[in-house]
Amino acid sequence: MTGHVPRHAVVIASGGLDSTAAAYLLASQGSSVSLLSFDYGQRHRKELESAARIAALLDAAHEVVDLTSVGRLLGGSALTDTGVAVPDGHYSDESMRITVVPNRNAIMLEVAAGVAVASKADAVAFGAHAGDHFIYPDCRPEFFEKLAASIRAGNEGFLAEGFQLVAPFLNVTKADIVETAAELQVPFELTWSCYKGGEVHCGTCGTCTERREAFALAEVPDPTAYAAGVAR
Repeated sequence: MTGHVPRHAVVIASGGLDSTAAAYLLASQGSSVSLLSFDYGQRHRKELESAARIAALLDAAHEVVDLTSVGRLLGGSALTDTGVAVPDGHYSDESMRITVVPNRNAIMLEVAAGVAVASKADAVAFGAHAGDHFIYPDCRPEFFEKLAASIRAGNEGFLAEGFQLVAPFLNVTKADIVETAAELQVPFELTWSCYKGGEVHCGTCGTCTERREAFALAEVPDPTAYAAGVAR
């Protein structure tokens, strides 16, 4: 993480491993954290329950922003359109492009910036990491830099002193995040990654494949319950 440790960070919290690790990291460094989740009509909205549980453990405020009307306009993505199947495979596969939700992170980050201004928070944080760069343009360093500049320009004179956009894992791997999260005692079993949104993680979609691989590479025990026949 660059810059000073935030006094108060609004964390975009999906309920997944990455955003949860980001919240725990900031809290461990002394930041007050508020968790902000988004319901954009995602088929895996079960993740919102995970975000609420994480917020309770952190004794953090938690709000869910209703973007379902926006989500209906962002069709064609496997995450928002039930007529489009969620592909199995790895994030490096071209087939994962169908999981892109147009401009999703920009929308969420700009809303979070508004919340930060209103609450006088001096940071907005999100959990994008290097493994996201291949498929998702709104997880890349160039996007991060330009979005931070946009937020500063659009809120000039209203941002808290020293305001920063924080992405502590932007240039590290998912395995690195798992290692850090294990040290921070992140409750992995409460986090949700699966894009299919069933009762348990499917173990085969892009996010599940990445999750399983990260635990294996980090040599950290994976407590995730996967669908029958899928090994940890």
